[in-house]
Amino acid sequence: MHHSRTLAKTRRRQSGVYAVEFAFVFLIVFFLLYAAICYGFLLAARMGLQNAAEEGARAGLRYQISLDAKKTEAGNVATQRASWLPTALKSNLSVQATVCMAGEDDCLKTPVCGPAWAQRCQMVVTVTVNGIQQLLPPFPSFALPDRLTGKASMLLDGRAL
Repeated sequence: MHHSRTLAKTRRRQSGVYAVEFAFVFLIVFFLLYAAICYGFLLAARMGLQNAAEEGARAGLRYQISLDAKKTEAGNVATQRASWLPTALKSNLSVQATVCMAGEDDCLKTPVCGPAWAQRCQMVVTVTVNGIQQLLPPFPSFALPDRLTGKASMLLDGRAL
């Protein structure tokens, strides 16, 4: 009899333990699920921007009359390939197509491209979108970037210039 009273008291004292355990486990599972969804979205968006940049750089390899025409075509194709972005982000899309000497990061100088090995040039296409966090739920976003960038470069055939 004494044993049954002790057992009843123990059950009454632990009656809310399952609710507390569920609350802790739910928070952990919810956080992991939220992180997987956010990073999955960011990864898909980043791969889409990278694909747009690569397609734009490939478009720069097609025959055009001048380097400026190649840059324009590359920028147009990259912009078209990034058209899958939601309307809220299309205004934040930036596409830049430049031609610079192969192996140089400084695309500010006007390159002298030609068929010689020392005169080889590359097309560099950069697709950037800002404000990506406005698409994600307003949960802690300290670990999420607000800008995504895709960048690709292709070596131009100097004989076609």
